[in-house]
Amino acid sequence: MQVEQSQLKCAVVDDSRLQRLAIVKLIDEHSSLELVAEWNNAIETKNGLLDTPVDLLFLDIEMPILTGFDLLDDLENKPHIIFVTGKTKYAFKAFDYDAIDYLRKPLKKDRFNAAVEKALSMSRLNSEQASIEDDDYIFVKSNLKKRKIFLSQLKYVEALGDYVKLIMEDGDPIVVLATMKSFEAELPSDRFLRIHKSYIVNLDKVERYNSRNIEIADEKIPLSRHKKHSLIEALSG
Repeated sequence: MQVEQSQLKCAVVDDSRLQRLAIVKLIDEHSSLELVAEWNNAIETKNGLLDTPVDLLFLDIEMPILTGFDLLDDLENKPHIIFVTGKTKYAFKAFDYDAIDYLRKPLKKDRFNAAVEKALSMSRLNSEQASIEDDDYIFVKSNLKKRKIFLSQLKYVEALGDYVKLIMEDGDPIVVLATMKSFEAELPSDRFLRIHKSYIVNLDKVERYNSRNIEIADEKIPLSRHKKHSLIEALSG
């Protein structure tokens, strides 16, 4: 579920109109929430979710015919859930459903806002992870194992004798048995450039350069004189 950091589309499910109004008031006062629907039972909610995309559901548990748990059991694609109920006895079961939080009625504004912050953090995390998962990647063999390397995380490649060393955004360098020429062929030429006999750089990571060096995250990497024009062209393109 990929959402903008600044806003979550949310809905309220409660068979009590007064309770729905109390939650709606808190939603309206929160700049990161957008109310898109109110439903008063599980069946209405299940049907409504078919046409109304929702990131976050404020869900009552005790409702006529079907409970909030019954609703979640019936949903194939579940939004994030914050349970809102008058009983504490369901708290343990609620977290079997990966609930973000469990709020007791009557709601307190500071407790409500704390739960929303958890939901926003979870959504940001999911969005970042989705961005990484959607990114291009290659597999490399390192220490007799195949490893997936996301290209957006690869800062540069350094020659190391019969090996190449991959310098990543996070984590330790990864050493791969390969020549620079063969490894260069694995990388998309519009995103990576060999700027020196011993270095290939991720063009997106280049912060500064001069006639002798380029800088990536405060690291200086030598630039071959005959590669400067190629670098300028690649960065301007």
